[in-house]
Formats: sequence, C-alpha cells, structure tokens
Amino acid sequence: MELFRTRTGRATRARRIATIAASAATIALIATGCAAGGGSESGEGSGAEGDQTITFIPKQLNNPYTDVVLGGGEEGAEEAGFASSAVVGPLDASASSQVSFINAETQAGTNVIVIAANDPDAVCSALEEARTGGAKIVAFDSDANPDCRDVFISQVVAKEVALIQVELIAEQIGGAGEIAILSATANATNQNEWIKFMEEELASNPDYADIELVAKVYGDDDDTKSFQEAQGLMQAYPNLKGIISPTTVGIAATARYLSESEYKGKVALTGLGLPNEMRPFVKDGTVTEFALWDPAQLGYVAAFAGKALADGDITGAVGDTFEAGELGEREIEEGGIVIVGPPTVFNADNIDDYDF
Repeated sequence: MELFRTRTGRATRARRIATIAASAATIALIATGCAAGGGSESGEGSGAEGDQTITFIPKQLNNPYTDVVLGGGEEGAEEAGFASSAVVGPLDASASSQVSFINAETQAGTNVIVIAANDPDAVCSALEEARTGGAKIVAFDSDANPDCRDVFISQVVAKEVALIQVELIAEQIGGAGEIAILSATANATNQNEWIKFMEEELASNPDYADIELVAKVYGDDDDTKSFQEAQGLMQAYPNLKGIISPTTVGIAATARYLSESEYKGKVALTGLGLPNEMRPFVKDGTVTEFALWDPAQLGYVAAFAGKALADGDITGAVGDTFEAGELGEREIEEGGIVIVGPPTVFNADNIDDYDF
C-alpha cells in the first residue's frame, strides 16, 4: 500500500495550533467533575444559534497528543461560530472516569459534547441522557458505542492505520522475528480496532509469515507505566526484534527506554507518535520511521460537525455533508463516520518539516 511520506504544508498552522492547545489545557476543569457553565440553565441544550456552546471531553488531560487535538477543536469552535467552548476531563484514562463530566455538561445544558471515549459502553448511558436533554454528541479519536452518539470523527480508515504500522515494522526487522505491541488502555476502541487488523494482517499475509506477535501489553497512556512495560517486554522476550506502539505516550516512553538501553539500534520501534516528541529519537537512531495524522484536524472537524448538528444542517445520516472550514466539505460515511485524512510517515528526511 502507498505510504504518505510527503510534507503536508501545514507546519505554519501547526505552530498556531500549539499555542491554542496551551490555552485549552489552561481552561480545563481538571478534577472537579464540574462543567464550565457556558450552556443554558434549562438543561435542554437548545440555545439559539448565536448562543450555542460546545465542550470537549478527551480521554485524559495533560497528554501532549490530546493538547494538539484540543487546540484544533478550540480553533474550529471559534471559526464555526460557537458562543463559547470549554475543555473538561479526567487526569486518568479509566473506563468510567468521563461519566461525571458528561453528567455535568448535561446539567449545564451544553449544546454539543465532543468526546474521545475511554470505553465505548461505559459512557453510553450518560451520553444517552445528554441526548435526551437536547445535546448533540460527536465522538472523535476514540469512538463511543454508535447507539450513543450522532457522528464519529475518525483519524483515518482504521485498517489503513493498522496496515501502515505492520508494514513499517516488517521493513525495519527484515520481515522476520518476534514482535510485540505496547498499547494504551485495554478498553480503548481505536487501539483495539487497530490491533485486530494488525493481527489479521500478520496471520493472513504471506509476506509476514516469518513474523510472530508474541505479546500485547498496555501502558494505559501513562508515561511511567509504558516505560516499565517496554522494559518488561525486553526482559520477558530476549529475542524480541521489534515493538509497535500505536499510542503517542507509549511510543515516546518506549523510545526513551530503548535509547538508554543496550537494545538501541537492535530492537526496532514504530507506531503512532508526535513529531516533536519523537524527533530526538529519530535523530539519535533509536527510531527509523513512525506514523501519525495531523491531530489538530480531528478537533477542528469535530467542532464543525457539532455546529452542523446543532444547526440542524445534518442529522448524522449516511451521505450528509457539511463544511469544515479550511478543510472543506466532509461527508458522513457508513456507520456515521467522518474520515479526516491519511496518515503521514515520519523519518529523518521529513521530521523537521513538522511542528506538533
């Protein structure tokens, strides 16, 4: 399959997003479970078009990847015409940690809730209550149960993300040997879908017949735990030739461990990472290539989708279209999914072209 290795031309915008991301983190309500009271007090979520409010609930706060996504969301919310936007969420990515924040937004009458679900079903009841109160629900990054949201803004086609990572690790280990996967949380919708496609590809593609997946471990999108899991993999599997980490926290922690260990240059690492975090590990030879999309686009498109839903321009039906600012028209596909764009592969040749 074709890998996208060319410069996207969005470096200038990415620098602007980084500034916005910092403000998004600043306004977050971290541990109180209380919403920013921007919505109507009626709880019906039906404010006039000029008074509509939007709140973003990520998997967890204080995550570099999340900061970039939220920066794009804040920019999109302003351009789409929301009266106010807010960011609330937990500090940990546990299954039920988002429920209290959803409930608070329902009580505040927030018009649009944008959520990256830690668990697709654990948040479902709270989201249904929010919808009953009149809120529109946009899932992004990690889907909720489709019965509990209006649309899902997906990074890319899930299978494409999985196949790129398998192809990259196969290239880096010479097509043979033991590999492991270091994921985020065990219940993360996006991670589990990617891993399923990876396993299917490894089992069915004859090009990968000599590659053996020996372990799947979970760092819970926590830097310390991910570092320890990487260390544990090397102790448990001394013949390990490569690690796939489809999470920005996990790949950065694993790269840090490998860069300081005897395995640097001997054990390949790829997955999904932020260029700014991975740059030193690419330049010192710890990592050859990894992939990601522009995370800011996820939040940006999600904001415009929420506005189109709140205005009644779309319902979430297949074939509905809406304008997403500078990213142009987007169409809702089967399953209520909107695809943002293809991933880019980063390496020593192009990593300095990106700033996020």
